[in-house]
Amino acid sequence: MLRNLGVAFSHSIQAVGQIQKGLSRVAVNEQKLSDELDVHYELLAEPVQTVMRKYDIENPYEKLLNFTRGKAVVTKEAFIEFIESLDGMPEAEKQSLK
Repeated sequence: MLRNLGVAFSHSIQAVGQIQKGLSRVAVNEQKLSDELDVHYELLAEPVQTVMRKYDIENPYEKLLNFTRGKAVVTKEAFIEFIESLDGMPEAEKQSLK
């Protein structure tokens, strides 16, 4: 049984090498990413929910769900207004989320 460990280990090493080689070819299109975030502010709901949990704001998921429900697109202005309406979050934290 122990003699088969070498085979498994060598395959693992080869797999890690191939993954590293493949990932070295991946590049982030920062302009496209920035453009998408400018248009789709709802993508930021998850990080905002995490900050809301940090400050023990009740029902963060439900609040964000109610905020985004029925809206095809969440605008920057609406998102900022939602963040400003949150009670229990320090102003410095609100500013960092905008």
